[in-house]
Amino acid sequence: MKFKHLYLCTLVFIFLSCQNKNETVKNSQSDNVQEHPSIILTKQGVKDIRANLGTIPIFDNSLQAVKEEIDAEIEAGIEVPIPKDYSGGYTHVRHKRNWVVLQKAGVLYQILDDEKYAKYVKDMLMQYEEMYKTLPLHPKTRSYARGKLFWQCLNDSNWLVYVSQAYDCIYNYLTAEERNKLETNLFRPFADHISVDSPQFYQRVHNHSTWGNAAVGMIGLVMNDEELIDRALYGIKGVNLDKTAKDDDGGFLNKDGKAGFLANIEEPFSPDGYYNEGPYYQRYAMYPFLIFAEGLHNVKPELKIFEYKEGVLLKSINALLNLSDADGDFFPLNDGQKGMSYYNSALVTAVDISYHYGEQNPGLLSIAEDQNKVLLDDSGLAVALGIKNGNKKPFDKKSINLSDGPEGKQGGVAVLRNENIELVFKYSSQGSSHGHYDKLSYSLYEKGEEVIQDYGLARFVNIEQKGGGNYLKENKTWAKQTIAHNTVTQNETSHYNGEFEIGSKYNPELTYFSSENKNVQVVSAKETNAYPGTEMHRTMAIIKDKDFEKPYVLDIMKLSSNKANQYDFPFYFLGQVLKTKFKNTIPKNLKPLGSKNGYQHLYVEGLAKANHYNTKFSWLNKGKFYTLTTTTKANDELLFTRIGANDPDFNLRREAALMLRRKNAKNTLFVSTIEAHGSYTPVSESAVNSNSSIKELKVVLDTDAYTAIAITNINENTKLFITANANASKEAEHKLTINNKQYTWKGSYILTENK
Repeated sequence: MKFKHLYLCTLVFIFLSCQNKNETVKNSQSDNVQEHPSIILTKQGVKDIRANLGTIPIFDNSLQAVKEEIDAEIEAGIEVPIPKDYSGGYTHVRHKRNWVVLQKAGVLYQILDDEKYAKYVKDMLMQYEEMYKTLPLHPKTRSYARGKLFWQCLNDSNWLVYVSQAYDCIYNYLTAEERNKLETNLFRPFADHISVDSPQFYQRVHNHSTWGNAAVGMIGLVMNDEELIDRALYGIKGVNLDKTAKDDDGGFLNKDGKAGFLANIEEPFSPDGYYNEGPYYQRYAMYPFLIFAEGLHNVKPELKIFEYKEGVLLKSINALLNLSDADGDFFPLNDGQKGMSYYNSALVTAVDISYHYGEQNPGLLSIAEDQNKVLLDDSGLAVALGIKNGNKKPFDKKSINLSDGPEGKQGGVAVLRNENIELVFKYSSQGSSHGHYDKLSYSLYEKGEEVIQDYGLARFVNIEQKGGGNYLKENKTWAKQTIAHNTVTQNETSHYNGEFEIGSKYNPELTYFSSENKNVQVVSAKETNAYPGTEMHRTMAIIKDKDFEKPYVLDIMKLSSNKANQYDFPFYFLGQVLKTKFKNTIPKNLKPLGSKNGYQHLYVEGLAKANHYNTKFSWLNKGKFYTLTTTTKANDELLFTRIGANDPDFNLRREAALMLRRKNAKNTLFVSTIEAHGSYTPVSESAVNSNSSIKELKVVLDTDAYTAIAITNINENTKLFITANANASKEAEHKLTINNKQYTWKGSYILTENK
């Protein structure tokens, strides 16, 4: 550590002594009056960074880590292999590594003023130029839009977004002849291939095309090419795609004819900043959104890109951070890989840019400090100085309701938070081609640990042995299906019949969201199109009650249909079964629960008849106890299921669920509570408060207008929760008589003592 400190101090001395040296470009014959660097790093930013080196610990440490990383790469030598592999294969991984290395080496050249980094970037780019000018399409043919360096244009676009920054950093190091060679044989043909040669990839609203737009725009900014910049912002002029054509994931390529970077800001983001594909893909798309926006801000400030659509790009970062659990892991809504978090490099970019170009929210500094690194650019410097100056405050996550759709009218996602309990309620639109058929579903967390899980995606990203690291067939046959989620499946058929064309037309509607009362957080929404003739109305609450150790969940699912149906209602719990208040029968042979719509992937491990009135089930997970109490009818069936049937390649996790099945029901109500309580410590072998505090859960009223639920604890204290099913505005006044007792209130719901 002393050596690193001495090294940085020496750099500071050199830079301060060189501030007045002639900084004219290596090639004074440049015919481009645009300054370089200019798109991410700026000339003034470089001066400011050099002036502060050695005094900003998080920046200094980030710089030192990058220097060590790139010095090792330079020592190892340049590798530019002929492309041949899918994700996870050697050539794929090497070219991915190269785009990162090039960008970082370019930054080091600017900050450290050491020509070895510029030479390294130049030499590698020249090898790419030599290869690319004769390079055919990638030999792997799976993608709907094949790249050249990679099997899909998406990854080619990734490469160009990063490499554009490297080119900007060494632009003035190169001669005019060298720049012309690179632009003629590499950069312009590269930009053309991912755009005009691949309109099915580029000319759409999707995270893929966002990367493509940013790639073309970034290299256009560096080369001062207005045609490329225009193509990036507005799409390819005169191109009309087949509106019925679909991509590899089943989504429409360009149903509405919209395209370009600005359209990709307009359409997927709601006014609240929610991105319709979900947080996993928002995280992935945020890098090109923000890095290109930063470039536009620096080179074309007249566009006021960070003010576009009322500043939605910066709003979206706050939304994204709020869609993470207590540990910073993003909720796996739609196609989402578990474990992806705000420690990802894209979120370092998002946090730094949001702080620098936004309102300098001090809460972002605490996340940046947790990330323990910053960007080596103007925004990273701003964050480092903010931390140094003691401006940091905790990032406060509260209950939040995020609308979905361009105008905020296509449902949404609500996160209820009370102490350490987080409930994620999904009533959003279909979510483009990465959406799941899971209307009114939810997942539940305690201190960042899953209690009731959302499965997420069926994919092993960048692990070659599993389908080349790409989406597995089980993503469609299982992960997207309704039965894979914690919501109701009717007649063993997925919502919207599992058809994207139908699902993309509809969305649930919010009944109300209430978070003003710190002890009661509630969200309620309806879905009327998932099953024609059936209305689903779900109300979920987290309730803090002095008679309970921790806040508990109340879940009310009201179903109204024009015919009798079979309803399946699963609880995808994680952990070890402790106790059931029903007699469970184990079948002699494991058999799938069904033959399609996800049911073919569920083994039946246990069968039981439900108790009349209440059924209870408890489990232990990671040292904490949980209990489900649910209202049941005498003919209800209970099934213990486990994922994994018809999965010979073990592509699915072997996880369990308790499923409540109600047959021949027309209008019905599912009511449940989930309690988090107690703890178990293996070291002391001590179990504390391992039993439920709920004695009885009872439906005392259920009409079109109101539903009332009585929750009685083991001390015989009863609370009554009444929710308005129809007139649920905050201003609505209600008067209701139940069992000869009158209840009056104003608002969407009431929680009261029922003595």
